[in-house]
Amino acid sequence: MNAAPQTPDPRPALARATEQLAELLDGLRPGQLDAPTPCAEFDVRALLGHVTGVADRFANLGEGGSVVGPGVPEWAAGLPAGDWPDTYRRARERLLAAWRDDARLEAVVTAPWGTVPGRIALSGCVMETVVHGWDLARALGRDPGLAPEPAALALATAERAVPAGSRAHIPFDEARPVPADAGVHERLAAWLGRDPHWSPGTAGRGTGTA
Repeated sequence: MNAAPQTPDPRPALARATEQLAELLDGLRPGQLDAPTPCAEFDVRALLGHVTGVADRFANLGEGGSVVGPGVPEWAAGLPAGDWPDTYRRARERLLAAWRDDARLEAVVTAPWGTVPGRIALSGCVMETVVHGWDLARALGRDPGLAPEPAALALATAERAVPAGSRAHIPFDEARPVPADAGVHERLAAWLGRDPHWSPGTAGRGTGTA
């Protein structure tokens, strides 16, 4: 992704996106961990490991470290359903604290896709958090009411960072068509190769990854 003067401060969107993801975990039941999600590679358990790992890795980046390497797990260990709310909230708090200093937004960091200013890297974290929040909400049947503001930044980031054409070398299926009046979450999901109308009953029909 390339830096652009109009790129907004992604921290408010990140705070809201991580907050609503954390709220989705309240009341998580053991039987839901094996449920499918719109992200074909992940069931709910794997998705929670991934989003917690994303928070930990981008927290490490904000603290001056790397998104890879010793002590920066990509996946959280498998946990019982009742442990996930607190586990994710701790990762969320660390992530938000790591980027509290305004100077981190302009500092050059090495994100998974290249060396960029911090605000660009953090916008990518917003994209990941929002789309996987939608994945989780759909899997749990709780997607109504997701905030549109973080999704708007996530969609702008996705359209800038993920090409519309061939995606042979990136972990997303081709973009799917959506109606002109589709909501921002559906547009984001479709751009990243997901079925914007996915439900647990449609699982297995082929959906976006990553």
